[in-house]
Amino acid sequence: MRHFAFRSPRLAFLPAAPALARPVAAFYHRNRAAFAPFEAVREDAYFTPAGQAEQLAADLTQAEQDLRYRFYAVQPRHPGKVVGMFCLDCVIRGAFQSCFISYKTDPTLWGQGYGTEGIRALTDWGFANLRLHRIEANIMPRNLRSRRAAAKAGFREEGLARRYLKINGVWEDHIHMVRLNESPDL
Repeated sequence: MRHFAFRSPRLAFLPAAPALARPVAAFYHRNRAAFAPFEAVREDAYFTPAGQAEQLAADLTQAEQDLRYRFYAVQPRHPGKVVGMFCLDCVIRGAFQSCFISYKTDPTLWGQGYGTEGIRALTDWGFANLRLHRIEANIMPRNLRSRRAAAKAGFREEGLARRYLKINGVWEDHIHMVRLNESPDL
């Protein structure tokens, strides 16, 4: 089993593991209303330590299978408080060498560059450690903060996917954004 952890200038990224159930549940619980307009509908159990322990165990299994790498961000001065989630999901190997990125940060950090920092750090980590060629983000057009954060992290728009994901109970259009690994060694 592989375990990964890494840092950016202001954040430490901890790999998903059941031991994080309490701080992760607290992160989702305190930000439930802020995240709801941008997420799938969640069952109440998702916001509990028991629900997160199950999710985190599944995430750990997915990482062992090279399918998903989910990390929780903490600020080093507050290591017990999760302030962000950054994930590389649906890893596809072979000729594609690609995945999707998802992310969210605590609303108290919005507008301070933490999203961009986390997106950039995880993307660079995925390129260097997973040898990915392409990382894709799909963002609702009205989610301007997320679009700006991805663009500042080097993602470029490639088009619009109509009624792409069911978010908060509604099929929503998403802008497809991509960052390519420009390493000549790939």
